[in-house]
Amino acid sequence: MSNELQNIKNRFGIIGNFPALNRALEKAIQVAPTDISVLVIGESGVGKEFIPKIIHSESKRKHQPYIVVNCGAIPEGTIDSELFGHEKGAFTGATATRKGYFEVADGGTIFLDEVGELPLQTQVRLLRVLESGEFMKVGSSQVQKTNVRIVAATNVNMMKAIQDGRFREDLYYRLNTVQIDMPALRERKGDIHLLFRKFAIDFAEKYRMPELELEPSAVHYIENYTFPGNVRQLRNLVEQMTVVERNRHITVEKLAEYIPMDAHLPMVVNQPNTQKQSDFSSEREIMYKILFDMRNDINDLKSLTSELIKNRGAADLSNHEKNLINRIYTPENQQNVAPNSLLYFENQNNNNQHIQNPTIISNPDDNFEDFEDIEIEENKPESLSLQNNEKDLIVKALEKHNGRRNKAADELGISQRTLYRKIKQYNLED
Repeated sequence: MSNELQNIKNRFGIIGNFPALNRALEKAIQVAPTDISVLVIGESGVGKEFIPKIIHSESKRKHQPYIVVNCGAIPEGTIDSELFGHEKGAFTGATATRKGYFEVADGGTIFLDEVGELPLQTQVRLLRVLESGEFMKVGSSQVQKTNVRIVAATNVNMMKAIQDGRFREDLYYRLNTVQIDMPALRERKGDIHLLFRKFAIDFAEKYRMPELELEPSAVHYIENYTFPGNVRQLRNLVEQMTVVERNRHITVEKLAEYIPMDAHLPMVVNQPNTQKQSDFSSEREIMYKILFDMRNDINDLKSLTSELIKNRGAADLSNHEKNLINRIYTPENQQNVAPNSLLYFENQNNNNQHIQNPTIISNPDDNFEDFEDIEIEENKPESLSLQNNEKDLIVKALEKHNGRRNKAADELGISQRTLYRKIKQYNLED
């Protein structure tokens, strides 16, 4: 590591030796002497605010104003006035002429934090400043000039924002002349304990309390936590524990009370040497699963039809309903039909295991010409293939979840009741 980089870390209190962090700091030092625009990309809480400070302090503008603007914290109706100023009487409440940040920071640096939150109208004004250094106050027709270095930062996916029409593409490329990426804390596992110790020392001195110390198991725990809030979350955690905890030796159990293991820790899965494929990874199995889901839904509808027949009887059914019943009713729902209903079933061959299609006793005037007859042949090869594949999927799901039927049912997208019936049907009880 160069002396210049170490000096920068010491000046700004930056802890860590992760290569991506060092690369970001080196790039900031390299571009600082120029007036080029810089866009800092990184998740919330990673410390993006250090980059514009470094750039300003290492530039020829270091003795000029440095202004930080949080674009997401300024209301849309007033942000143009805040950035570019306004004339007296430009809007209600504008009792005097006011200078904006770009006028005040003339010759210096402006850091636009959360630049992805800027309204589109303001983005047009900002683009003009970047291209020509010109702007106009709100309510004024006079063009003014400013000489400002702009460093912007965002945690927004800018390409998606552009696709959604929330950010101008030309402004993005104008800001992103040089991009600096700040790594997330979860990528800097070796730096997490160093940061914890640094914050522990700082807060112990601030609150005049003994310093916190982590036991070895707690160190391992904290280094494997994902920290969705990044360095900011770690800093707040250490400050809270410094004030609240009486025992200054922090165990893994105590640490788990503040950052639960099951909340954000990654799951470790033991996998064989060959990568295990998902039970439903192939397109063929996915299609079979969709077909089974559809068949289950149809069976539920048929059962519901049977219940309606039981409850309503023959007299209340219209010709249209009778035709629909002829089309969708299958032998597996026979047992649900009341003996005195309008349905009767003709068994043309007593040696067959399956009862033939149901017939509805209807009036001679009923018209069935508009409906297509659908025959169900249970013994077709395609049907047997579906059953075999359904059985294989059920076996895989049960094996995957160690026989837990509720988990297997969720995996297959069916109810537990349906799964129990399928297990009995395919003799999978053991």
